[in-house]
Amino acid sequence: MRLKTSGKVVALIVVVGVAVGVARVTGIWEKLIPSAPAKESKTVGPVVLPGMTISSGSGHDYVMPGSEAGCADKPEVRMLGYAWNAQMGIHFANGGAQASSGSLMCKYGVNLKWSRQDNNDKLAEALVTFANAVSNGQDNPTVGAHFMTMMGDGSAVFLKGLNDTLRRLGPEYQAKIVGVAGYSRGEDKFMGPSSWMKNALNSRGGVVAGVIRDGDWNIALKWLADNGLKNNPDEKTWDPDALNWINASDYLDACQKYIGGYTEQRAVVKNGKRTGETKTVHVDGVVTWTPGDVQVAQQKGGLVSIVSTKEYASQMPCVIIGIDKWMKKHPELVKGMLRAIADGSDAVKSSPVALHKAAEVSAAVYQEKNSGPEYWEKYYKGTTEPDKTGQQVDLGGSSVTNLGDMQLSFGLLPGSQSLVAATYKAFGDVVVSQYPEIMSSFPGPDQVIDTSFLSAIVREAKSSSSPGNVTPTKPVAPERGSTVISKRRWNITFETGRAKITPAAMRDLERMRRDLVIASGAAIEIHGHTDNQGDPAKNMQLSEARAFAVQKWLEQSSPVNFPSGRIQVYAHGSQNPIQPNSTGPGRAANRRVEIWLLGAK
Repeated sequence: MRLKTSGKVVALIVVVGVAVGVARVTGIWEKLIPSAPAKESKTVGPVVLPGMTISSGSGHDYVMPGSEAGCADKPEVRMLGYAWNAQMGIHFANGGAQASSGSLMCKYGVNLKWSRQDNNDKLAEALVTFANAVSNGQDNPTVGAHFMTMMGDGSAVFLKGLNDTLRRLGPEYQAKIVGVAGYSRGEDKFMGPSSWMKNALNSRGGVVAGVIRDGDWNIALKWLADNGLKNNPDEKTWDPDALNWINASDYLDACQKYIGGYTEQRAVVKNGKRTGETKTVHVDGVVTWTPGDVQVAQQKGGLVSIVSTKEYASQMPCVIIGIDKWMKKHPELVKGMLRAIADGSDAVKSSPVALHKAAEVSAAVYQEKNSGPEYWEKYYKGTTEPDKTGQQVDLGGSSVTNLGDMQLSFGLLPGSQSLVAATYKAFGDVVVSQYPEIMSSFPGPDQVIDTSFLSAIVREAKSSSSPGNVTPTKPVAPERGSTVISKRRWNITFETGRAKITPAAMRDLERMRRDLVIASGAAIEIHGHTDNQGDPAKNMQLSEARAFAVQKWLEQSSPVNFPSGRIQVYAHGSQNPIQPNSTGPGRAANRRVEIWLLGAK
């Protein structure tokens, strides 16, 4: 078939736009263009036959999907995604790679075909190809993909590049987030030597392998920020006062670099300037997800989970992305797909039979070497097991989202914050701060998140006779352990001698709330401190009152996200100065609120 002129133009957009727009922010472009001068480091089971009815334990009964095609008479809807256990609900709802007989997808009129794709550039290319076909008048294109899933905390970078390309087709062709299939709840992690967990300062000068600016990289960057440590954004140098990076092609390549003892020669820098020395660096840690963490543990060992999405439990939603124009033209298909995923997740959450079926589908569609249904089921639940050195290490851990959980994810419940918007904004800001030459700005969450389809589903479900899983279980306070994940100082200003928060502090409070919403799997301690001016007893009372003021603000502004018992308050008065009280700047530094995050390990 010959291309019309317009077709050639769009084809050029696909090839050049994706290469420049998406590949640039995922690291490929840097390999083609020499790096700029050195950059300064910055702070930052059972056998079940098809057709068997199972109870989910939530008031709904679901039919076990069969294995043969179930609704091939309907238009095919294609979805691409990583090998990720957070998609168990999708897989149970679909019954196989293609929507099968008796499946929830077919029940809701969606002939979904799911395929694995771990490469972000190819995911973007598939959506651009699909949008191009829609712009050429095709109602349901047979090329590209209608939907894709990815890590929500990496979506700001991804969507910025993708939508810059799609904008050339018209503003109505933007890619938008419309749903959440699940969350990583431990399997995505920052792994390093146990000494780093004991004292975060020990990570200075360390070298970590991972996909820079990807979701797992974000875990390490948040940990650095929470501990007041520096990140070296220049992958060509080594800074002894910061955490350094070796860029990997994907999350499994990062692990193999550690396992294989990969090394590089790096120029040494101090405060952003080359010293003239060189150093051979090796991989001390990795950022990855299952099966990467399992490979590290079983093939080499020696690393522990420094922090993961077990603690940063709201950081990494598995978001569902589609093309705005097509979705608005086909709302029933979008709603049907989301409702099927929600119901499939509800079954997986409550029924071991459904979970095992989802694990069978996972094994079939992922085709991961040396894995089967038992593997995916085990690491969906999460486990602790000895690595090759005999050291105990946490592996795996994901969850799925039913309809109520989806509402919570998008802040559709009174008193809740949008977890998707929080993680999108927080980690988009991280990339802007670390790599402004690559991404200097990005659209706000309201421009890339569309909750209209989910809101319509909730209205329809509430009006039915059996709403079932519409109302989610509210979060409870995480288990409180002795492992301190991070200590971060916040300059929350108060009126002199009082516990009243000043209007100037609101920006920092909003940022604090967003960071703490993301770390929803961690318990929170608020530690209040003062300088040494005045009566020590009154200073102790004042530090306590100010810490309680911050606690009250968090609990009143987002009661769903900060349930009773999650936050505890401690007063220190002037007992723990961090600067000399002999100067004005020193006293100002000592008047502070510290936020400690605690894990349950």
